[in-house]
Amino acid sequence: MTAILIRGGRLLDPVNNVDALKDVLLDGGRVAAIDAPGKIKSPGAEIIDAKGLVVAPGLVDIHVHLREPGQGYKETIASGTAAAAAGGFTSVCCMPNTTPVNDSPERTRWMLAPERGASIRVFPIAAATRGSMGESLTEYGSLKAAGAVGVTDDGKPILGEAIMREALTAAARANLPVIQHAEDTRLTGGCSMNAGPLAFRMGLRGMTVEAESGLVERDLRLLAQVKDARAHLHVAHLSTKAALDAVRRARRNGLRVTCEVAPHHFVLNEAAVEGYNTNAKMNPPLRAELDRAAMIEGILDGSVDAIATDHAPHAAHEKEQEFERAPNGITGLETALGLTLSVLHVRHRMPLSRVLSLLSAQPAAVLGLKGRGNLAVGSFADVVIFDPAKKWVFKKENSRSKSKNTPFDGWEMQGEVAITISEGRVVYKKQ
Repeated sequence: MTAILIRGGRLLDPVNNVDALKDVLLDGGRVAAIDAPGKIKSPGAEIIDAKGLVVAPGLVDIHVHLREPGQGYKETIASGTAAAAAGGFTSVCCMPNTTPVNDSPERTRWMLAPERGASIRVFPIAAATRGSMGESLTEYGSLKAAGAVGVTDDGKPILGEAIMREALTAAARANLPVIQHAEDTRLTGGCSMNAGPLAFRMGLRGMTVEAESGLVERDLRLLAQVKDARAHLHVAHLSTKAALDAVRRARRNGLRVTCEVAPHHFVLNEAAVEGYNTNAKMNPPLRAELDRAAMIEGILDGSVDAIATDHAPHAAHEKEQEFERAPNGITGLETALGLTLSVLHVRHRMPLSRVLSLLSAQPAAVLGLKGRGNLAVGSFADVVIFDPAKKWVFKKENSRSKSKNTPFDGWEMQGEVAITISEGRVVYKKQ
């Protein structure tokens, strides 16, 4: 592996409170040295001129769907990680709702095998129950040993109180978080968008706010019953003010609960589904403007721990059908940085370091990804180099994902990725 010397860039490392012009030497897959411009001598190193660009820790996405095994027509680990690299991500955590479900150490190891062709680091999140059926727990210790960094049943939330309490207890012993898709599916059968006047006008059944917030409140009550300081509940793709308020209350009471918000839930509201736009159909659904604004507020005040894409690729023929029959989800890996910078940094004046922390250091901390999300000497050589002032237009036909289901086709965004480096290897370079 050739050493890489990144010269003259603005090093922005939120964890180590660095915001200065620095040279960075990467060698052996790690950060080898950081010094003032011109100070590092490394004969034979590949030189990257980063003048005028930001050099930051590679982004970390803790909620993606890579679709393998079993659904390779939508996405593969190779294509999904290529899309991630183009978006500045160097680590992704993939959900277990594959075919078959990732509920065994063997399947977890299969996903991590070199034959999958991943261009960046993949961290599997395993099923919390066998087959994600919500009946009996998987072997958390064995899954962790195989490489799993958390457990979840994702789109099939754990509804039974006894099994959820058991999951929180067992996961605490294994020092793994339980990640819950907060949706009481007993209340959302046949629903395809947010409940409210728009759903009524469109003739569609709507998911209520209470279907999300009620399950969050139930899970927090169960978390309080687990007498183990290691017990950790993570609320995936939170979308409602009521659920966020419940998380805030739980933290004040000392519970270990974290949450993530997806870019689409702070960029768009339910109006995006007008015209029965299936590329704006997702779960949780796009919410009312009040909830979208609450997600912004929660990010700005520090209540939200991480921004995660919930990258959910679907083939064109699946999305090109009646709204109620089309699957939920959109792609998000290549638009996350541009959308987040455009909305949080430009429009809401959030400091660039805080934006980057939400996309790198903080998600890495949520799932305990050691050596990721920062650029201290000795950490993994995971780097994104980007121009925060550059405006660009996202075109879905240029996406590296196998699927093109996005509501952001043709959108102008700010902050363009120039180079992505994963463990000392250049895995993306803007042409």
